[in-house]
Amino acid sequence: MGKKAKKLGKGKEKTEKKTAKAEEKRARRENKKLSPEDDIDAILLSIQKEEAKKTEVHVEENVPAPSPRSNCSLTINPLKETELILYGGEFYNGTKTYVYGDLYRYDVEKLEWKVISSPNSPPPRSAHQAVAWKNYLYIFGGEFTSSNQERFHHYKDFWVLDLKTNQWEQINLKGCPSPRSGHRMVLYKHKIIIFGGFYDTLREVRYYNDMYVFDLDQYKWQEIKPSPGAMWPTPRSGFQFCVHQDEVLLYGGYFKEIQSDKNTSERGVVHADMWSLDPRTWQWNKVKKGGMPPGPRAGFSMCVHKRRALLFGGVVDMEVEGDAMMSLFLNELYAFQLDNHRWYPLELRKEKSTKAKIKKISDQKNNEVEFDDPMNEEVLEVGKIETSVLEEACNMDTDIDEISQHISSSVSINNGGLEASSSKKRQELGPNQNAVLPEVIKPCGRINSCMVVGRDTLYIYGGMMEIKDREITLDDLYALNLSKLDEWKCIIPATESEWVEASEDEDEEDDEDDSEDDDNSEESNESDEDDGDEDDFEDGNDESRKVGDAVALIKGGGRNLRRKEKRARIEQIRANLGLSDSQRTPMPGESLREFYKRTNLYWQMAAHEHTQHTGKELRKDGFDLAESRYRELKPILDELAILEAEQKAEEAEAPETSSRKRGKKKK
Repeated sequence: MGKKAKKLGKGKEKTEKKTAKAEEKRARRENKKLSPEDDIDAILLSIQKEEAKKTEVHVEENVPAPSPRSNCSLTINPLKETELILYGGEFYNGTKTYVYGDLYRYDVEKLEWKVISSPNSPPPRSAHQAVAWKNYLYIFGGEFTSSNQERFHHYKDFWVLDLKTNQWEQINLKGCPSPRSGHRMVLYKHKIIIFGGFYDTLREVRYYNDMYVFDLDQYKWQEIKPSPGAMWPTPRSGFQFCVHQDEVLLYGGYFKEIQSDKNTSERGVVHADMWSLDPRTWQWNKVKKGGMPPGPRAGFSMCVHKRRALLFGGVVDMEVEGDAMMSLFLNELYAFQLDNHRWYPLELRKEKSTKAKIKKISDQKNNEVEFDDPMNEEVLEVGKIETSVLEEACNMDTDIDEISQHISSSVSINNGGLEASSSKKRQELGPNQNAVLPEVIKPCGRINSCMVVGRDTLYIYGGMMEIKDREITLDDLYALNLSKLDEWKCIIPATESEWVEASEDEDEEDDEDDSEDDDNSEESNESDEDDGDEDDFEDGNDESRKVGDAVALIKGGGRNLRRKEKRARIEQIRANLGLSDSQRTPMPGESLREFYKRTNLYWQMAAHEHTQHTGKELRKDGFDLAESRYRELKPILDELAILEAEQKAEEAEAPETSSRKRGKKKK
């Protein structure tokens, strides 16, 4: 995301210039590799020497929360279900990458962190895997990245942490998997199963679909190879692995395939298939999609609660003209029923006591608040009217001027916390009325976050998202009671992570490349002026712009986009919303009532999957799901309509403008 698609050069002179510039860049990269801070072998040796100086375990109680990170591991302590164990991870600040090897424990009852320092600890890593068994935590693989991301070191070491003594030990046995990261590891009875992953050699990236098993009783590795003609998942990384009784399920993943097209050497492939492994026979079988599965995505998280697997987050990417990438980060929660293999969206239940709560709050504010405003009346009605009346009351046709205000149901930094919240009504009610309807809190969209379940509570920690060209690494912790499904609780709000803008030299190089590519096109000259205006606008508003303005993900400064970029963004929005799925997406100009009338069977079926209600209660639950989806998509659909209208207007003007230019040239 953030890279601009470049046009193909024309002419021998231009080709020679590009070749010379490429050689210069390659030389600079070689020089960078030789810098001390990017010499991975020297760094790891230095870390090993420092570890050798430690002689005893040191536990520091009640310490500040860990720094923002993604691709770390979070595990429930099997000896204490209210304690989370956090290890490793990485953080990118715009110029440098930091990889961590610290070990934290978090008590969710006391709300306290403690950090453990032990002799003979594993070296820092990210994208590793961890599982807990009895009183032990096992860690395998992962990667260490140089600060400039030019070099990678993939691990194949296997470590065990004694949770009683906090002592680490490396397990050196023959037959272990090759070095890798992005793999997945699960525990089945007394066996650890490892599948897939990737290995980056700088020249190429290898993706794996091999499978290894470590027997915790016999303490030995075994590679499981497919028998001739057997079904087997394709190579991939970043998928999800989960266990239910005597079945291991694999879902999704990512893979890069080589392209024959000269303009694009690689193409990312996002898998959306599901496989079932029988760990008694090691036979794979493909699982058919049932129910309402999530759309294809990468970087999502998954864990198991009782008879269902839960999926959260992920990103939908759209590649445009080579390296250009647009992304939408998701915060949807899906459930997969493990006994009947059916997907369904897992929506929060609306509390039955909403009416009583609103009445109580409004009574307390009665002397301060007057309820003459139509919006206030609508708020009070939401908790008490039946489905048929709700369809009338909630019919909303969002005005264009309300779009950016309505879509503030997304990410913003409030009192140091980064969260997704619906705040439109609270803003409109005035200073003395902001308690009439409680603010809805939920985690923002993200990838590579940690997700675990302990004592019927789902925990989501950290991860990463993007706003335009900026990566936001998160350090927040959210909890959801899976028995009640009533509300998300933000246990630890996110802090604003450091971001260092690219150096002026790098900016100049990019500007030179862009100017060279655009010399032969009048259209590109015009678009350069637009880009300049857009850059000036962004520079002037960097400090005041909210980090979490998710409108930027959809609009991307839509008013100043080039025609090609606007067309690509429209295609991206269509792909991200899954407009082909008419059951989950409102049609253009469709009201909430019309949307629910057309799709009520779909939403009632979704509600029945996790409420088991019937009759009037089921209709009410179905409407709540439809309303939530409608309010989520309506502003985005309005923005799509605006972009399409602008695109049509510009395309209509383009032939007329070009004919005028041709006329001037003839004169």
